[in-house]
Amino acid sequence: MFTLSLAKSLPCAYTAACYNQAMRLIADLHVHSRFSRAVSKDMTLPVMHRWTDYKGIGLVGTGDFTHPTWFAELRDQLVQTDGGFLELKKLLRDPATQTNPLFVPTTELSCIYSEQDKTRRIHIVVVAPSLQAVDKINKNLDKEFNLRSDGRPILGCTAHDLTARLLSIEPNLLIIPAHIWTPWFALFGSASGYDSADDCFRELIKHIPAIETGLSSNPTMNWQWSHLDRFNIVSFGDAHSPRKFGREGTVFELERPGYKELLAALWNNPVTGTGKSPNHIVETLEFFPEEGKYHLDGHAKCKQRLTPAQSKKAGGLCPVCKKPLTIGVLNRVEKLADRPEGFIDSKRPPFRTLIPLEETIGEAMDVGPASKKVQAVYMTLVKKFAGEFNVLLETPIKDIAAVAGETVADAIQRVRNGKVHIDAGYDGIFGTVKIFSAADRKKQEQAALF
Repeated sequence: MFTLSLAKSLPCAYTAACYNQAMRLIADLHVHSRFSRAVSKDMTLPVMHRWTDYKGIGLVGTGDFTHPTWFAELRDQLVQTDGGFLELKKLLRDPATQTNPLFVPTTELSCIYSEQDKTRRIHIVVVAPSLQAVDKINKNLDKEFNLRSDGRPILGCTAHDLTARLLSIEPNLLIIPAHIWTPWFALFGSASGYDSADDCFRELIKHIPAIETGLSSNPTMNWQWSHLDRFNIVSFGDAHSPRKFGREGTVFELERPGYKELLAALWNNPVTGTGKSPNHIVETLEFFPEEGKYHLDGHAKCKQRLTPAQSKKAGGLCPVCKKPLTIGVLNRVEKLADRPEGFIDSKRPPFRTLIPLEETIGEAMDVGPASKKVQAVYMTLVKKFAGEFNVLLETPIKDIAAVAGETVADAIQRVRNGKVHIDAGYDGIFGTVKIFSAADRKKQEQAALF
């Protein structure tokens, strides 16, 4: 177990009020519907709308637009705004919501194929400008692929050919490689990916504006590899339940909340100087990468977790059973990086690292995050301070303490300062995060006596 610091994270230059401005919004564009495997049945549009309001998210993806039943619900329950985004029909909205979060059509597609004598498994997030465009895409893909089996369908074609096909249907699509470092299902995954984005997308690489970090990496890890300078770096939550919205997010500043503006922001690359526009990425909001379930190397069956150095010493084999280790994100980044660890790209937008509020409150109260005690405090805080992100990142600690108590406020302050303890994740097992050490707990108990 080790203690993290936010030394690699950069400060944000705006205040809480900015989150309430119409032109600046938090987006989570990688989510799933209840029609994907291992997804909560609560992932309906009204529930998604209510939870994005709780979180303080201004724009959320629909997820799974290729699934016929889900697409029918999208067309029935959403209406298009002047800017091109979608909003939930008024009669379906919870009257207690404080904001009206917007939707944009999104899906994740899984390409599984053989190329260069290797099985490739590449996941891609697709963002569409309208439901009309989605209808054309779905009709085209349905001719060849089974779109009904899963909300995230498996397509037996290359990522290159899928990209070409999608862009021929709708040129204004956004194509974003998903969680790019995940070992088994990603562009640069150690088990199924490529060593270069050019090898995957070839001449179509010019149509890829951004890459998604995934939960097991953060921006500084991606800044280490100059190959990624051509892409904007975005972070989204890959939510399988409403409570997981915004585990990661991207803050955009847009001239107005519309698809055209979102497109411009994602093509506005501060490193290459291309696509200059008033629309841009302000910052990303990150998971602690060590908490991600593929951060380190390891073998879950034998409970073996190894650093890249330890993995190399073991010859890439599990020390217990001698089977191949799952090579994690940190190891993979180190292999491809051409810049030192801790490299700061001052041209890039900053980022901040957080732990979801329910989990933070739960640890402060020493109970599970789903408990009634936690839920009561959570709802009080998000309703009083305009959403979870405002509570986690902007609300003065003294104000939080006045509402939720000193221990909860202290926990939030510790997360803001990066003073957390993490046993890193590996081989499909999430890392465990502790805000308070055993010594901290003892001090709290002693203080309570006086």
